Amino acid sequence: MQILGVPFFLFWLIWGHSCALGGKVNKHKPWIETSYHGMITENMDKVLLDPPLVALDKDAPIPYAGEICAFKIYGQDAPFEAVVLNRTSGEGVLRASSPVDCESQKEYTFVIQAYDCGAGPSGADWKKSHKAVVHIQVDDVNEFSPVFREPLYKASVTEGKIYDSILQVEAWDQDCSPQYSQICNYEIVTTGTPFAIDRNGNIRNTERLSYDKQQTYKIMVTAFDCGQKRAREDVTVHIDVKPVCKPGWQGWNKRVDYEPGTGSKQLFPKMHLETCGGPLSGVRAMVELQTNHIGKGCDRETYSEKSLQKLCGAASGSTDLLPAPSTSTNWTMSLLTDSGRDSDLIYRFDGRQAANVPDHVVPQNLTDQFTIATWMKHGPSPGLRAEKETLLCNSDKTEMNRHHYSLYVHNCRLVFLLRRDFTQVDTFRPAEFHWKLEQICDKEWHYYVINVEFPAVTLFVDGVTYEPYLVTDDWPIHTSKIDTQLTVGACWQGGEVATPRFAQHFHGSLSGLTIRPGRVETQKVISCLQACKEGLDINSLESLAKDIKFHFNPAQSVLVVEGQDADSINTAMTKVSYINSRQFPTPGLRQLHITTTVQCFGEDTCFYIPDIKAVVMVLPPSEPRITIEGPNQLIRPAADLRGPLGVAPFKELHITSTVIKGDSFGGSHRPGVTEVMHNLDYCDILVIGEELNPERESLEIHHSALLGKHLDATNSTSGISIYGVDSMAHYEQALRQVCYRNWQAAALTERKFRLTCSELNGRYTSNEFNLELSVLHHSAHVEHVNHMAAQAQYMRPVHHPLMMHSVNSHMSGATPPAATAVIVVCIAALVAIVVIGVYRIHATHQEGSREDEEEAKDPEVDWDNSALTITVNPMENIKGPQAPDEDAKEESEEEEEEEEGEERVGGMISAESDNTDEEEEEEEEVKERKQKGKLEWDSSSVTY
Repeated sequence: MQILGVPFFLFWLIWGHSCALGGKVNKHKPWIETSYHGMITENMDKVLLDPPLVALDKDAPIPYAGEICAFKIYGQDAPFEAVVLNRTSGEGVLRASSPVDCESQKEYTFVIQAYDCGAGPSGADWKKSHKAVVHIQVDDVNEFSPVFREPLYKASVTEGKIYDSILQVEAWDQDCSPQYSQICNYEIVTTGTPFAIDRNGNIRNTERLSYDKQQTYKIMVTAFDCGQKRAREDVTVHIDVKPVCKPGWQGWNKRVDYEPGTGSKQLFPKMHLETCGGPLSGVRAMVELQTNHIGKGCDRETYSEKSLQKLCGAASGSTDLLPAPSTSTNWTMSLLTDSGRDSDLIYRFDGRQAANVPDHVVPQNLTDQFTIATWMKHGPSPGLRAEKETLLCNSDKTEMNRHHYSLYVHNCRLVFLLRRDFTQVDTFRPAEFHWKLEQICDKEWHYYVINVEFPAVTLFVDGVTYEPYLVTDDWPIHTSKIDTQLTVGACWQGGEVATPRFAQHFHGSLSGLTIRPGRVETQKVISCLQACKEGLDINSLESLAKDIKFHFNPAQSVLVVEGQDADSINTAMTKVSYINSRQFPTPGLRQLHITTTVQCFGEDTCFYIPDIKAVVMVLPPSEPRITIEGPNQLIRPAADLRGPLGVAPFKELHITSTVIKGDSFGGSHRPGVTEVMHNLDYCDILVIGEELNPERESLEIHHSALLGKHLDATNSTSGISIYGVDSMAHYEQALRQVCYRNWQAAALTERKFRLTCSELNGRYTSNEFNLELSVLHHSAHVEHVNHMAAQAQYMRPVHHPLMMHSVNSHMSGATPPAATAVIVVCIAALVAIVVIGVYRIHATHQEGSREDEEEAKDPEVDWDNSALTITVNPMENIKGPQAPDEDAKEESEEEEEEEEGEERVGGMISAESDNTDEEEEEEEEVKERKQKGKLEWDSSSVTY
């Protein structure tokens, strides 16, 4: 046996010798290298040392003294441990005692010593080596992805330029080593973009950018570390393209939506003027609202001309020569109407239409003072030598062709002709008045008013006064007995031609053509009549700078704003608003046009500001639903119709108006019904069927019912019309006082009426409310049935022959003796039958009274038999218990004795077959309910 190559006995001798020497065996210290260098990969435990960890002892091969038992490490928080692999050879290994993270600590330095096993098995008298320095480096693992330093990158460029670097993106990596912590590459993920990126993260454009083509680019960028690990999240880069600085307005919308009823709305809340840094001395901006395509030039009230005159306080007595077509105003039915103008009553003349005004409509009392007013839209006349175009003409109807007065257009000149009648003084007088204005042929709507205060004539165009530039004189017209004809759209040639015809036709559009005799219109009324309900406005005037100047045109369709610098003009332009005061405005587009002039120091105009074109979209209003409610059927006696007040058929009438609106504008919420209050402009009551006969009936409203209201009324044989712009409540009050009278109602059974109301000249109309008025008359006595004397169900009905009697007073003479005898016999027979029937009823009642005591309490069959009297009223009407009139009462008294027999025969008249089916069914139901409880008749109280 050998130990480490030494024979066992020799080893034993040596060991024994050393023991005998008493501890002098372990004479040497272990030996290790003075320094070590190691490397460990993070998150691993094995350390690679250079040189390897080996301890030597010169006491080898002596057991224990020459063996290595341990390695000890000295250092603060060194996460390592040394382990002896072979005690004899002294080999050891160094490993991590806990996870090592490079990002936390890249290097470790500590001290290590080797220990031998001592002198004996107990480890006593051990020796340790010198201290060696160990330096360990932690090797990195690519465990982290690159991360961008910013969540979003933004940059802006000017169009048309190529940039070397627009902006730089930067990413970083948490790994500890240069290999894995450095970013080696960037890449644009978004494809098809005109941009590129280099290894340092610099982004540049590869082509010239255009603001008109695209204003903003959004690209995605990623990064790679040197270990080719990609960024966990890509980063977004926004690049805005700015136009080359061009002076002009910025921050405005091309379309502004306007909701009806919202008052004033700002048009350009974020608008500002870009001047590119140029020094300014003044800015002038003009905002124009273009509404020529709407109605009569802008959004105006579409009530009738007469209603508008009343609203504006004009004097009464004007005659509307172009009213809405109806049965009473039928001379405008053949004219062409412009139906696409939101119920504005506009007539279009194409050179072939004209209308003769009826003689009863034409004002006959024109004096030295009168007014002619009209809306006109007219363009240039075709041809070099244009003919006269007549708006209004009063000429001879027959025999001659004299023009008494007329209004016409000739070569874009407005001419008013007034030929006075011959008086005692036969001298020249002013006869033709000429005005030359651009408005006459500009194809736009204008309001023309001619005030005549002879010999002075004044023209108002859109409220502005114009004096005639030329006045020509002429002889007066000699008086004659020839009738005149008033025409619109042409002039009537009734004489000096083979066939009477129209001539000098008008080409254009007219509306609201009126004549007011005896008075001229005031400036205030003229301005009101042509007032526009929409226009421009400025909010918060107090917030404007002191140097700001602004002014409107009379129609508030043009606003001019002036300021000394861009900031003050910007503030003023943000206050510009649109307003529409109509409750139900005309929906559609309104054009906006802004022109701007900039002045610089020492120069008139320094640079050009492009014009702006935008639109205001007026959204459709919530349309009202006008509802007329009330009783549809009335029953009145004829005597009421003959009374001085007649019958008020619409006394219980109610008018309401509702609109359907959503909970929020533009939303999808469920709509709700809201009651609204607004005006009406007319209500028509039309007689259905045969027209009224003025000799015996009338439909009228008293003048007192219209006092204190903006209402007028006209009536005819076809009905009555109440018109004027007023509240629904006032219309209710007026309609309730409409009365119908008929002083010869003997042949009348019913009258039917139809009521409709309108708002905005027929733009919104109500339902057709139909009412039937039934007239009660007193029936012939032989047709009367007394239901109180109906026979019991078990009594056999007795049918008597129909006995016809005249009720005329001249036939009430003495009754022939033969007829008297027959009547007496019949009466006696019938009385006997009735007595027997009553007796049987009484007997039956006595038998079943106990069984039917409870059922007899039914209120429908509980008759008071204490004093039952069967009485027939000869004047009772089967339609209702109406009181007889005086004439019928006298006839009843004269014929009472003659008809007494027929009226009282058994309490039943032979005309009982006239009962309606409903009455027969009702009687059968009553009989079934009374099967068990018989009717209680007290024969003692029955009178015949």
